[in-house]
Amino acid sequence: MDFSNLHTILRSLYDEMMPLCEEMSGVAQGIAGLGALFYVAYRVWQSLARAEPIDVFPLLRPFVIGFCIMFFPTVVLGTINTVMSPIVQGTASMLEGQTLDMQKYREEKDRLEYEQMMNDPSTAYLVDDAEFDRQIDELGVTEIGTAAGMYIERGMYKMKKAISDAFRELLELLFQSASLAIDTIRTFFLIVLAILGPIAFALSVWDGFQSTLTMWIQRYIQTYLWLPVADLFSTILAKIQVLMLQNDISELTNNPNADIFESNTAYIVFMVIGIIGYFTIPTVAGWIIQAGGAGNYSRAINNTAMKTSTMIGGVSGSAFGNGVGIAGKLIKKL
Repeated sequence: MDFSNLHTILRSLYDEMMPLCEEMSGVAQGIAGLGALFYVAYRVWQSLARAEPIDVFPLLRPFVIGFCIMFFPTVVLGTINTVMSPIVQGTASMLEGQTLDMQKYREEKDRLEYEQMMNDPSTAYLVDDAEFDRQIDELGVTEIGTAAGMYIERGMYKMKKAISDAFRELLELLFQSASLAIDTIRTFFLIVLAILGPIAFALSVWDGFQSTLTMWIQRYIQTYLWLPVADLFSTILAKIQVLMLQNDISELTNNPNADIFESNTAYIVFMVIGIIGYFTIPTVAGWIIQAGGAGNYSRAINNTAMKTSTMIGGVSGSAFGNGVGIAGKLIKKL
C-alpha cells in the first residue's frame, strides 16, 4: 500500500472543500452586519451620553472583520496557508532526505548480512539454494541423518526469519496507519475550521465574543502544525534507524560473528515507540502555540494512544517471543 498517495488525497480533499467557505460567507455577513450595527451604535451612544468625543478608530474593527469575511478564502485562509506552507515543505524535505538514507543503508546491510552467511560454509546453505543443493549432493547414502538435519535447520531458519519479517511488516503497517490517522483527523479539523471560519469571524463582532477571532486563529494554526510536527517525529525515527543500520554495517564489516537478530528486535521496539509517539503530536503542537478548548481532545487522543499501543506492544511482543522461542527450542532439540 502506497501511503503517500493517501496523504496526497487528503491534501486534494482540503482544496476541494475550500469553495464551501463562500457559501457560509453570505450567512456570516448578515450576522456580522447586525453585530456591527449594535457595536457602532452602542459606542456612539455611550460617547454622546458622556459628552465625550467619538473615537473613530475602534469603530473600524467590525468593518475590517466584514472585509475578511467577504474575501475569507483569499484574505484569511490564503494568508495563513501561505505563511505556514514553508514550514510544511521544510519538514517534508528533511523527512525525504532521511528516508532515502535509510533505504540506502538497509540495502547495504542486507547485502553484507547475505555475504557474511555465504562466507561461512555452516550457514551458507541456509540462505542460498544452490549451495544447499551442492552440500546435499555431496552427502553419501549413509549420511541421511545429516541431510535430514540440514533440511530441518533450513526450515527453522526460514520460519524464524519469516516470523521476524512478518512482525516487522505488521508494525510498519501500524506505524504508517498511525501517521495516516493523524493526517486524516488534521484534515477534518482544518476543513471544519475553514468552512465555519466566516461564522466565527462574524460572531467576534458581537460584544462578549471578541475572543472567538483569536481562538479560531490559534486552533487553525495549531492543527495546521500537526503535519510538520509529524514529519519531524518521523525524521527523528528515521535518523535513529539510520544510526542503527550504520552500527549494524560496522559490525558486519569488522565482526564476522555479529548477531544481527538482536538489532532486528531493537528495530521492532522502536517501531512500537513510534506508534505510541504519533498520538502525542497534538500535545506537542499545543506546546508551540496555545489554543484553548483543545485540551480535552488531546487528553482523549493520548489516552486512546496509550491503551492501543499497550495492547499492540503486548500482543506483538508475546506472539513474537513465543514464535522465536518455539523455533529456538526445535533447533536445540535437533
